[in-house]
Amino acid sequence: MNPHPDRRRLLAIGAMLPVIARAQARGPTEGTEYKLVLPPQPVDSGSKIEVLEFFQYSCPHCFAFNPDLEAWRKKMPADVDYKRIHINWDNSTLNHTKLYYSLVQLGRLEVHDKVFAAIHVNHKRMLDPEEIADLMVANGIDRKQWMDMFNSFSTAALANKAFQTWRAYKIDGTPTLGCDGRYLTSPAMVGARSGSLVVLDYLIQRARTDRGSAKK
Repeated sequence: MNPHPDRRRLLAIGAMLPVIARAQARGPTEGTEYKLVLPPQPVDSGSKIEVLEFFQYSCPHCFAFNPDLEAWRKKMPADVDYKRIHINWDNSTLNHTKLYYSLVQLGRLEVHDKVFAAIHVNHKRMLDPEEIADLMVANGIDRKQWMDMFNSFSTAALANKAFQTWRAYKIDGTPTLGCDGRYLTSPAMVGARSGSLVVLDYLIQRARTDRGSAKK
């Protein structure tokens, strides 16, 4: 007699438990769930472990991942310094990079999620400077102040620094997470958004070990 479907399901789960336990015991696999940054990159986070989020406003996967990251950030360890690096593969989306770093400099990152929503919910391109300025004005930012910052030398410098950073890390897709200049992981590598954050936690602990060993 064949077992009941529910019993078959329980038997299958039971058979998988040892496999899951072994996977948890070994930790994530290098080359599969994460990879090394070669050569390792310098960090400017002092005694804190640097986590970099490489993203694009135009990337639907980044938009989908954003709520998971926000939840993780609210509970992230105190010894972690979290930064975002906006990527534009070419000049066609350079204005998205300038948009992000203008928000950073104005201290208005609460508008970050609204930019994502404008693009992926309201289907706006958010590449025309005037359209971008309209969104900022709607969120209480003075238009002249915004345009001055958007077109400033400091914003151009930060956009160029972001370009140099993601090229040095050899980023080839978004979203991707960097850990302390040494490791990269992503939902695409792990196969799940939440799973990539579990791997990130593992890499943060590994970075702590790396730093401790370097002091000896």
